Amino acid sequence: MKKETPFGALEIWDAHTHFFSHIFFATLIKQSPTLSQDANAFVTAATITGWEMPSANSAEFAAKWISEFDRHNLAGAMMIASVPDDEASIAAAVQVFPERIVGAFFLDPTKPDAEARAVRAFDELKLKVVCLFPAMSHFSMAECEGVRAIVSAASTRPGTVVFVHCGALSVGVRKKLGLSSKFDLRFSNPLDIYKLAAEFPATNFIVPHFGAGFFRETLMLADLCPNVFLDTSSSNKWMNYAPTPTDLPTIFKQSINVVGTERLLFGTDSSFFPRGWVSKIFDEQIVALMEIGISAEQAQAIFGGNFKRLLHLN
Repeated sequence: MKKETPFGALEIWDAHTHFFSHIFFATLIKQSPTLSQDANAFVTAATITGWEMPSANSAEFAAKWISEFDRHNLAGAMMIASVPDDEASIAAAVQVFPERIVGAFFLDPTKPDAEARAVRAFDELKLKVVCLFPAMSHFSMAECEGVRAIVSAASTRPGTVVFVHCGALSVGVRKKLGLSSKFDLRFSNPLDIYKLAAEFPATNFIVPHFGAGFFRETLMLADLCPNVFLDTSSSNKWMNYAPTPTDLPTIFKQSINVVGTERLLFGTDSSFFPRGWVSKIFDEQIVALMEIGISAEQAQAIFGGNFKRLLHLN
């Protein structure tokens, strides 16, 4: 499947979307003092957020996303199970749509079973991407032994990737539901990845949102470590933090100057319905890349080719 663009027909893979499953919302509801006592908590959550609640059947929910991908002519996407212990939900989606959904899972490496969960997710559940959120789980990428074990496990499994959220972190649905977010941004510097990226060159890493405010540090890391990829997802509101005025074309141009077009992965950060896939972000990135004058071949790499190569997709 290909999508018509100013660069021609491109095979589009979105490298950053979220699979906000039934378990995802059930987990957040349990954390809420009010919703956890509400007999109609899912209905209440839908009213508060303005979002559609997902089916408890993950295969059905996956089918809804596939219909959305078809509507926008997307080949597929990486979808992240976005709370701990939700590997089963995204695994069910991958089982039904293995050619369209690449499974990713949230993991807290400080837990004693973290390495075993990662190995099971890779080997049994056929998930390809482990997602780490240092600021959320309060650990250092450079010092946490659990992280080192997970990165080591990924190094022996070609086609698996370690995704590390760096920089500013805000979880909109938690705010909507009135939940506190006790993040520690001291653990958000992408340079903390350097030690492991250098030690395990066979493990590939993704830093989303161009580092989400740590753009300079992200480029330094990626320049020194050829196994580090950048994703372009979200509105990139972090540009408001830049020391000098900047825009998306400038960010793309600087990134390409450092890592080329071979280590950029298009993403949107799409996550919920009825919004669905955020085509506006795709359009903005197409315009930015047209402005800086990349070729059609380079556009295909960014919008899907690099992702397929990284994840060993046929």
